[in-house]
Amino acid sequence: MLEDLQQKLNIEQLVTQFVGFLPNLVVAILMFIGFWVIYRVTHRSLEHVMRRAGFDNVLIQLLVNKLYKFAVLTFGLVMAASQVGINVGAALAGIGVMGIALGFAAQEFLANIIAGFVIFWDKPFVVGDYIDTNDERGVVKNITLRSTRIKTNQNNYVVIPNKKIIDDPVINFSKHGSTRVDIPVGIAYKEDIGKARSVLLEAVGGLDMILKDPEPTVVVKDLGGSSVDLLVRVWIDHAEKERPTYFAVAEQSKVSLDEAGIEIPFPHLQLFVDNVEDRVWKGLKEIPQLAKPNSN
Repeated sequence: MLEDLQQKLNIEQLVTQFVGFLPNLVVAILMFIGFWVIYRVTHRSLEHVMRRAGFDNVLIQLLVNKLYKFAVLTFGLVMAASQVGINVGAALAGIGVMGIALGFAAQEFLANIIAGFVIFWDKPFVVGDYIDTNDERGVVKNITLRSTRIKTNQNNYVVIPNKKIIDDPVINFSKHGSTRVDIPVGIAYKEDIGKARSVLLEAVGGLDMILKDPEPTVVVKDLGGSSVDLLVRVWIDHAEKERPTYFAVAEQSKVSLDEAGIEIPFPHLQLFVDNVEDRVWKGLKEIPQLAKPNSN
C-alpha cells in the first residue's frame, strides 16, 4: 500500500516537473525555429549582395550555405539550450579549450583553408581555366577551401593543397582568352629563310585548330651552332589545345619542309685537317743543335 502511494507521488512529481519544464521547452523550440527562419529569410539577400560585390559563386556558396548557416543555427541552438537550463557557459568554455587544441593539431589544414580564401578573393584562376602550377598542367575542375582539383592532359585527376598553390607561381593560360603556341623549327644555313617561312605558313594555314586572327607568323629566334632556329607562332582559342596543336604543327612543318627540299640539319661538328709535316721538318732544321750533328 505504501509502495503504491510512493509510486503515485513520484509520478505526480514527474508530471509536475514536466509541466513546469514544458514552457521553457516550447520557448527553446520556438527560438531555434526563429533562428532557422532568420537564416532562410536572409541568406538569399546575402548571396545577392556578395554576388554584386564581385565574390566568386563557389565562395558565396561556402560562406553563405555553410559558414553563415552553421553560425546562425549554432547560435540559435545555444540560445535554445540556455532556455532549458543547460549551463551554456561551461559548455562553451570546454569547446573553446578543445578548439585551441585542435587548432595546434591542424595547422596545415587551417593554412590550406586560409589559402583557399586567398584564392577565392584574389582569383588567379577560376573553374574551367587551363593552368600550370606545381609541375602540373591542366584544366581546373573544382576549387574548395582546402584544395584545387586539376584534370591533366593525361586525364589524371590531381588534387593540390591550396597552400602549395599560393606559395608557387601559377601560369594561367586562359586569363586573356586566346593563347599563342611557339614551335621551334631549324633549317640549314644554306637555305633561304624567306622560302622556308612561306612553306611553313602555308603548312600551318590548313590546320583547323589554329586561329586565322591573329595570323600565324614565322620569326628567326637564333643563329644556332648547326642551324638557323625559327619559331612558328600560332594562336589557339583555348589553352587546353596547346599540346595537340604543338604536335600537329611540328609534324606538318617537317613534312612540308621535306616536300620543299629544305634541309632540317641535325647537330654536327665540322673538322678541318691540315698537313703540317713539311713545316715541322723545316722548323726542326732551323734549330742549330738539331741541324748539325755532334762532332764528338
